[in-house]
Amino acid sequence: EVVRRKRRIMRCILVPLSAAVCVLGAVNGFQLSPGQVSNLPAQRSLLCSSRGRIGGGLTDGSQRKNGAGSARMAAPSDYVPVPKPLLDKVNFPMDIKGMSIAELKQLSYELRWETIEQVSRTGGHLSASLGVTELTVALHYVFNCPEDKIVWDVAHQCYPHKMLTGRRSRFPTLRQWNGLSGFTKRKESEYDCFGAGHSSTSISAALGMSVGKQLTGKQVNNCIAVIGDGAITGGMAYEAMNCAGYLKQRMIVILNDNGQVSLPTGTPSAAGTVPVGALSASSSKMLSSQPFLDARAAAKSISKLFPEDLQKLTRKVDELARSAVSGEEGASLWEELGFYYLGPIDGHDLDNLVPILENLRDSDSSKPVMLHIRTEKGRGYLPALKASDRMHGVAQFDIPTGQQKKGAPGQPTYTSYFSNTLCELARQDPTVVGITAAMPGGTGLDNFGRFFPKRTFDVGIAEQHAVTFAAGMAVEGLKPFCAIYSTFLQRGYDQLVHDVVIQSLPVRFMIDRAGLVGNDGPTHHGCYDLAYLGTLPNIVIMAPADEIELMRMIKTSWAIDDKPSCVRYPRGNGFGVEGLNALFGYSLDEIPGPSDVYS
Repeated sequence: EVVRRKRRIMRCILVPLSAAVCVLGAVNGFQLSPGQVSNLPAQRSLLCSSRGRIGGGLTDGSQRKNGAGSARMAAPSDYVPVPKPLLDKVNFPMDIKGMSIAELKQLSYELRWETIEQVSRTGGHLSASLGVTELTVALHYVFNCPEDKIVWDVAHQCYPHKMLTGRRSRFPTLRQWNGLSGFTKRKESEYDCFGAGHSSTSISAALGMSVGKQLTGKQVNNCIAVIGDGAITGGMAYEAMNCAGYLKQRMIVILNDNGQVSLPTGTPSAAGTVPVGALSASSSKMLSSQPFLDARAAAKSISKLFPEDLQKLTRKVDELARSAVSGEEGASLWEELGFYYLGPIDGHDLDNLVPILENLRDSDSSKPVMLHIRTEKGRGYLPALKASDRMHGVAQFDIPTGQQKKGAPGQPTYTSYFSNTLCELARQDPTVVGITAAMPGGTGLDNFGRFFPKRTFDVGIAEQHAVTFAAGMAVEGLKPFCAIYSTFLQRGYDQLVHDVVIQSLPVRFMIDRAGLVGNDGPTHHGCYDLAYLGTLPNIVIMAPADEIELMRMIKTSWAIDDKPSCVRYPRGNGFGVEGLNALFGYSLDEIPGPSDVYS
């Protein structure tokens, strides 16, 4: 009888405990069925660690050290795919039109986990897609694509969009030969109205589409550009906004602001102290509503009867009143560019996001609109939120832990050889500086910056500025090394010609990712630099055959002081000692360091 009572007590404890573990598992980035928990061996208990792992906690009195080693690597069978009953019914956007807000929230949950599961098998851009899941659902619910146009800037965040537009079944081919592109691609689907891969192009494209609809007599004109807080630093975005405000052309720009993702809040604020809350969401809903717009238009009509000085005063009062309601001091910037500003609002809150988008869709205003939303990059997946890069671009990975399944480490990369050589030169020469356009990690300048932070310049997504900025440094006797991917240097070509080559300024261009780059596809291949550089006069172009030649050419470039020079090198690894000896006739026992080679 005592034994039976103990068993009943244990069942009463274990059944709720197993359910609780499942809930905690889903919150922490993985899911377990109650059956999996109850069937675990009696001597082990399944623990959800603070790192979002599945760990086997010993109950026999032994202890483990804290940290990453306290959890075992989960076997593939540890993860159970999330059921997706709503998503399984969705093939195209028309399938979500009749859903309630509650169903849209459930669809977003399922879509987010489908993204995690698919990318875990193929690799790709993960956290950007997780951050715009609700926005994607809301856009396709409110607007009528493909007639209405949605332009995704860069488009690395387009995976949820592709899943809702007939391509979910093709995700096992993501970023593979003849497979699904990792970016939007016009040839792939009518829902991809504009291809991308580089940044800051969406506003110009959407503006052109809006003008096209107007001039061809289209009755409905909804063109939406979705651009991130990184991409909007590109000068082309401001050129487009200036033009849109000048033309007073109807369009919607959605600024996806995830710059405060490190804060432990679902609705982080720019200031880092006040999260986006009900006041901002409700004020945006009010500012976008038709009654408010009608009243505002009536007030403007009356104000036109006033003298010019008084009209200017009423316009200023209107701007200040709207800034006061929205609580966003930066609204005046967008207003000066000619945009009607709304926000910031929580980009994950469908209760507010959907009606605001509906108000914008139904408005008869011809003025461009800036809708500022705040999102969390990597939302819903704890390993991404804990990672320093938010798991931006990943290889295949283990879902419970987030640990990526990378191959055994090979030889050092060409990028690392460049970085180490530049550091060696900087130790000898205080005039050496490094410049990158928002790619310090990819170009190796992050390592340079750790040793020489005051001589490292990340100018943001602004290749044009980076090139001319380097030219100005060269005028004052510095030795600028401008490290830019081959595909992105295309964006600064006029500056390279006009500001550097014609003036024979000794800017050193370190052209990473020259040649084919693999899974990112044609928008990122570095195939054109030899053609567009080879037509220019008085520039030295170097292309090493191996890592030793790369180090020597970097030093040669450093020594050239009367003209620009460039070194182009591929993505990937060097040959190593055995490869160098076998292929190039070296007789090496080890790879020489940067200080051991000469120009």
